[in-house]
Order: sequence, then C-alpha cells, then structure tokens
Amino acid sequence: MKSAIYRVKLLTFLIVAVFTTSLVKAQSSDDSKKLRDTILHLDSTFWEAYNACDVDKMGTFFTDDLEFYHDKGGLSTPLSDLMASVRKGLCGNENFRLRREAVEGTVKVYPLNNYGALISGEHVFYINEAGKKERLDGLAKFTHVWRNQNNEWKMSRVLSYDHGPAPYKNLRKEVSLSPSLLKQYAGKYESAKAEIITIIPEGSVLKLQAPNFQPTLYAEGENIFFLKDRDLQVEFVKDNRNKVVKMIVRENGAVVEEAKRIL
Repeated sequence: MKSAIYRVKLLTFLIVAVFTTSLVKAQSSDDSKKLRDTILHLDSTFWEAYNACDVDKMGTFFTDDLEFYHDKGGLSTPLSDLMASVRKGLCGNENFRLRREAVEGTVKVYPLNNYGALISGEHVFYINEAGKKERLDGLAKFTHVWRNQNNEWKMSRVLSYDHGPAPYKNLRKEVSLSPSLLKQYAGKYESAKAEIITIIPEGSVLKLQAPNFQPTLYAEGENIFFLKDRDLQVEFVKDNRNKVVKMIVRENGAVVEEAKRIL
C-alpha cells in the first residue's frame, strides 16, 4: 500500500516538474522575443534618424554619460561634444550624406541582466553626393549597449570598429558576344597618363593588360564591358566609319580614364 502511495506521489512530482519547466521555458522564450523586438525597433528608428541626418532626434537615443568608441577616432565623450561633431562633420554638408544599412543575418540581440541589452552586427555605408550615383563605401562592425532605466531605453555605450572596404556586389548581367565582334576591340590604347593599355580577346571575354592592373572584362552590351569584383565599366567608342578609336573607363559612374587607340 505504501509502495503504491509512493509511486503516485512520485508521478505527481514528475508531472508538476515537467509542467513547471515547460512554463519557465515558454516564459523565457516570450521574454527573449519581446526584448529582441524592442531593441530591433529602437535600433531601426535610430538609424532612420541617422540616415536622414536628424541630429536632434539622434541625440534622444543616447544617455547623458554616453561613451562612443571608434577604431579610427578613439573615444568621444561627452554627448554634447559628440552631437556637435556630428552636426558639423557628418551632417554639415547637405550635398554629402552617408546611408547605413545592416548586413542581413548578422544582427544579434543579447540580454544584459539588471541593466538592459546589447546589440551587435555588421553594417555597410553608402555615399550619396549631389549629382552622383549612390556608391558603396565601407563595411564595419558595431556593438551598442542599451540601458533600461525607469522603463526608458537609451544607448550608453557605442562601439564602431573593424572598418574596411565593403565587398562589391555585382548586379550587372553578362551577355554573349561573337568572337568577331570581340576582335574589333583588340589592340593597344594610350591613356592620358601615357600608359599603354592592351586589350586581348580570350574566349568570350576581353583581357585588359596595364601596369599593375590586369582584369578580365565581361560584356554587358555590344561595346560596354565590366568587372565582376569592382564597380568599373569600359566603353569602346567608334567613329563614323565604325572603327574603334578609344576606350572610356568609368568607376562608380564617373569617368576616371580615357585611352586613345594607337594600334
């Protein structure tokens, strides 16, 4: 009889333990999701203000004792000095703006017990200049510490580091040109810098040979070629007799070189 009672008590204990554990896990999962959603929303709103160069709104996201660490500029503090620097530098020229964009899949949120949360990830920056096409500029990592005080979330520490060039994403489409058409562009071209550039057809592509620069050119159109790892285009220009007379090199949409055909 006692054995039967013991088994019933043990079974009851196990059921309660399993139920309690499941409940705690569910609550923990809900809390984590709520925290993540909150921080991601705040982060998104902050960067919207950054991209719009709304300096006053940007300042509302920081604590008064903010410390901003940058791998190139070091430590910036207090908040008033940082905001004055942003207003004069980053947002001081209306014809020049940076646009920040998070790298998909890199942004993570972590809880900080009895303090708030931490968000980290990678982001890229684009340069916008008046009259020019937007261009990708750089890649960096970021870590922001968010403090939750009196139910108000603000960033108390900002770290921006590991700055470097952003990997180029080629969006151009390669087309196929006949060997006879590619052969028209073969020859030697003299640049404005007195450098000789040689163009050699090789299969379905062109090989460019210049001092310290030997890329492969892929056809984008009948007379337009591009690089796959860099925002660079080469246009071959013909005269009224349909003879190739020069090449124009553009990088990020701007002309950086012209070379006259000499052979």
